[in-house]
Amino acid sequence: MFIDGRKIANSLLSILKKERKTIKKKVGLSVFLVGSAPEQLSFVKIKSEMAKALKINFKLIHLTRTPNFIDFANLLKKEVANKDVNGIIIQQPLPAQLSTDSIYDYIPLLKEIEGHKRKTEFIFPLGLAVMTIIKYVYYGKRKQDIDFVDMKKDRILFKNILKSKKIVIVGRGMTGGMPIGKTLGNLNINYISTNSTTVDPESYFKTADLIITSTGKKVIEPEMLKPGVVLINTGVRKENGKLKGDYEEKEIKDIASYYTPTPGGSGPIDVVYLYKNLIDAAKMQK
Repeated sequence: MFIDGRKIANSLLSILKKERKTIKKKVGLSVFLVGSAPEQLSFVKIKSEMAKALKINFKLIHLTRTPNFIDFANLLKKEVANKDVNGIIIQQPLPAQLSTDSIYDYIPLLKEIEGHKRKTEFIFPLGLAVMTIIKYVYYGKRKQDIDFVDMKKDRILFKNILKSKKIVIVGRGMTGGMPIGKTLGNLNINYISTNSTTVDPESYFKTADLIITSTGKKVIEPEMLKPGVVLINTGVRKENGKLKGDYEEKEIKDIASYYTPTPGGSGPIDVVYLYKNLIDAAKMQK
């Protein structure tokens, strides 16, 4: 059975709209995009459309050419100083000359809403999106059951529903497998992490109850799977002009008990949580 991420996202969005109305001041988000990759432009467009739905001021700083590090840092500092901006996003991946964790040092904790900083107030939105899908699959599948994940309140719930499950995360990128693993780790939930250097990853896939993929490549073949496995994809690749995930849905749909499609799986939920973090940030900022 496929998991309708758009349906889940719309339910969460309706809750978030009510929360947004409780904030009387303007809320602003600034997004930095370097380059013009079609996938990145598509992701930014989705964020822009949701900003309109939530009556949030959306500003795109689009740099078609790669600046040097100092110039990019100065642009960040200028945006940080704007009191009307409550959150700042750096669209990943960045070009190699800008790709360093230190770039987030220029963004204060309460405006770095993606959870990259060490002592962050926020959980990475994709991690929360994955936990929401897990909660949906194993706990409640009715519309009235869908609500935002609360990592403190739901801690025991997640430990109970996942304690006997063998979980495999495929990929370790800073915008995918790594933060998803960190989210599970913060709940003391055990998982196996595989990547391009893992020897015989198929042996882990064949015994897994839950596989979370985040590579942007086709890494899952039907013969690698145990019947009844749950597949959650967060990776995106383009093939013949179409966006696809890390597996072919038609190949696995009769093997998996649940699976997320691409597009329309984890992506829309991820964006809702981004704005949940932004609204939380606006509340915390005086």
